[in-house]
Amino acid sequence: MEARFCHAACMAAAVLSLAAGHRTPNFVVQAASPQVAEQVGDAAERFRRDLAVEWLGHEMPNWTNPCPIEVQVGANLGAGGATTFMFDRGEVFGWQMSIQGSLERVLDSVLPHEVTHTVFASHFRRPLPRWADEGACSTVEHDSERRKQQNALVHYLQNRQGIPFSQMFAMMEYPRDILPLYAQGHSLATFLIAQGGKQKYLKFVGAGLGGKEWTRVTREFYGFENLGALQNDWLDWVRHGSRLPLASSAVAVNSNGDAGEALSRVEPSAVASSGSDPARRPVPEAIQSEAENLKPAKPLVPVRNATAAKSRGPSRAAGNVEQTSVYDGRARRRDALRR
Repeated sequence: MEARFCHAACMAAAVLSLAAGHRTPNFVVQAASPQVAEQVGDAAERFRRDLAVEWLGHEMPNWTNPCPIEVQVGANLGAGGATTFMFDRGEVFGWQMSIQGSLERVLDSVLPHEVTHTVFASHFRRPLPRWADEGACSTVEHDSERRKQQNALVHYLQNRQGIPFSQMFAMMEYPRDILPLYAQGHSLATFLIAQGGKQKYLKFVGAGLGGKEWTRVTREFYGFENLGALQNDWLDWVRHGSRLPLASSAVAVNSNGDAGEALSRVEPSAVASSGSDPARRPVPEAIQSEAENLKPAKPLVPVRNATAAKSRGPSRAAGNVEQTSVYDGRARRRDALRR
């Protein structure tokens, strides 16, 4: 018995010795090597500072408790990440982040994406519509990743998997098939950011959250009469290759058409030559939505029980658990689609 216990203890110590840690003011990183842990931790601090300035206009104060980051690096690992935290009465806490992929993709795409989620959570201190959150976070990824999102968008629109804006703007949980939401959210966030910058985009999202008056807020910030008008102009932009910068006429469309109908009215256009940039190919077939077949998904991260919440302090009840990025669990599927 004693020998078996010693053997088990040695095995546990050996496993623990494989992980290396690095602590910064706002992150505690665990990785397979001290070099990777240090690279990720220092990059996370840099992204936290720089992205806060880009999106908010100022740096953020340090968190009371650092965010743990678990890192898995491997040449054959699909790029992905997941970040969870809790909102309760204006507080955000309980950070947990897991990231994986090649070291290059971790540092230039996955980590900035996940850190952007924490910037938004710290700023809004409440859940955001999924398209606005994921869409904006994917705009800070490497250009190669963003091109894959654009290719995926064309694929989904061709296969009638587009989501009408009237439904997408109301989504506070992930749909059963989250990948079209990622691609469409990324594209729309890019479209809006090009018309006023990142800080205006966040003000727009915040104003929409206040009373969920998206029609009024869309008109006030971007000049579109309603969500159908925004959707029509966005679709036209996608159909012509999603080129940037946007023409000034991109904010002057008026439409009262239903969002679902708008998705079905896009006319076919010719496919670009095979030698052109895939991210700029127009959508070659009519776009239509089958979003009415989508039903809200169950939360992918279970709400923590009251005991776990109470251990964080008497003022914190078991509140919402906000899973801000779930493509870690679907990394292989997402990576395969992007190739």
